[in-house]
Amino acid sequence: MSERYFEFEDVSISFGDHQVLDRVSFYVERGETGVIMGRSGVGKSVSLKLMLGFLQPDSGRIIAGGEDVTGWTERQFSELRRRTTMVFQSGALFDSLSVAENVAFPLVTRGERADHGEVERRVAGLLDMLEVSAFADRLPADLSTGTKRSVAIARALAEDPEAILYDEPTTMVDPIMAAHISDLILKLKTKFHKTSIVVTHDTHLAKKLADHVIFLNEGQVAFFGTWAELEASRDSFLRNFLQQDEMIPALDSTA
Repeated sequence: MSERYFEFEDVSISFGDHQVLDRVSFYVERGETGVIMGRSGVGKSVSLKLMLGFLQPDSGRIIAGGEDVTGWTERQFSELRRRTTMVFQSGALFDSLSVAENVAFPLVTRGERADHGEVERRVAGLLDMLEVSAFADRLPADLSTGTKRSVAIARALAEDPEAILYDEPTTMVDPIMAAHISDLILKLKTKFHKTSIVVTHDTHLAKKLADHVIFLNEGQVAFFGTWAELEASRDSFLRNFLQQDEMIPALDSTA
């Protein structure tokens, strides 16, 4: 029996007079990857922040981590954020810490992996999996945008979360690094059964990763379904959006 790990039920939120989301409903089941798409400013990143309690909805019901988190306190969300982590578009790395120290940070501060040797082994394994071991002693300022994203994913994986939220993981990244990041997200689902939500405007990335696509437009869900169903849609707005990137090379690490 499937389990809805994330779900929005008639969720609305506004900032002043600007209605960002208006009765939005969708779901992502455990072990699946949901991709949220749409033009800039339609509430894609806002949706991620609502899931983790960084923002509160004006109305509606939110399921995160398989639990109804509507009205949760900050303390309750702090526990949820140990099971569901987020990779921000900026990477959000600590400038004064090395790559290895950034990845170790959640383990050291949470106190669950206090053994120094265990922390070192965990960090080394994650840096190796993300192919950034060579940068272990570097500071974030010395890294490319793509490498920062890889380090941010390694840090998100440090506590072995059930789910990961990605905010534009391949924006401003070269094609080779973009392919590496997309392959990794796919591997985390197929091999480690991580539930994921990926915010992106990149149609190639979405096609590669999505079990379901949530397409937002003017504060509402313009489409919710599989990629095949999206490609088959006769809606002119959706078709134009899909065609806009047709001249950009696909993210294919085998090319």
